[in-house]
Amino acid sequence: MSNNRRVAVIGLGSMGGAMASTLNRAGWDVTGFDPSEAAREAAAGTGISTTAEIGELAGTSYAVLSLPSAKIVEATVPVLLATPGTIAIIDTTTSEPGTSKSMADLAASSGAAFVDAPVSGGRDGAASGSLSAFVGASKDALTAAGPVLEALTGGQYAHIGGPGSGNVVKLLNNVLAAANLVSVGEALGVAKAYGIDPAVAATSISNASGGSKVSAAMYPTWVLSGTHDSGFSLGLMARDASLAIDVARQMGEEPELLAAAAGQWQHALAALGPSADFTEIARTVAPSITPAGAPKSSTDA
Repeated sequence: MSNNRRVAVIGLGSMGGAMASTLNRAGWDVTGFDPSEAAREAAAGTGISTTAEIGELAGTSYAVLSLPSAKIVEATVPVLLATPGTIAIIDTTTSEPGTSKSMADLAASSGAAFVDAPVSGGRDGAASGSLSAFVGASKDALTAAGPVLEALTGGQYAHIGGPGSGNVVKLLNNVLAAANLVSVGEALGVAKAYGIDPAVAATSISNASGGSKVSAAMYPTWVLSGTHDSGFSLGLMARDASLAIDVARQMGEEPELLAAAAGQWQHALAALGPSADFTEIARTVAPSITPAGAPKSSTDA
């Protein structure tokens, strides 16, 4: 197979593993890395080649990153660039704009491209190659990363602007979703207090100007049902909401409503723990509408 169809996937968790599988099905020669043996074994079970040594992937034509934090991105990119041959690194991590800018400069100095391309669409989108991506990159870097972005999103990616801008808009997207999860929960709690079925209220609102994906899908599917199995953790959403406020303040902005919502997520994090499903925010903002009810105390998380 042509070297230009070789891609390394760094991070084989829920999202990275699904993206690796999608690339493999699309005809790419995929090798995955994850420090977790269990994650490597799960990926291998879908037909992906894996390695326990990230250094073996240096110089691979393309690399996709799906990592827990900006700090790990900063530690990973120099390893991949240690050997010549990299065309583009596509970072799908919900990272920080300053990190993406410095990684883009580092890649350019090695003759490679780096794009920040945080994604939305969850496990299902990753598994079906129908993610949407918020892309921050120079025009040349965007062109270099194009083949991989196309495979992961089916063309559903938006070029937001230069390096780091994809991270900013992704964080704003997530803090808006976080705020909406709080406000819809509070509103449905009021409906319940009046003896109105929250599901009926959610459907009615979803057909009107106050409606959103949160009221139309997230609450009926995961909250009112009591399943809370979206696959996205409360810890990650709390982190993203907090990061969004940090990014705002770096520019001298003080978004009061979004900051208040981010504070509600920190409260839920303390009460429920990071591994709770993110839809369990409803248990702290509107426990009356959730089958599980309010968390007993922060020590029960």
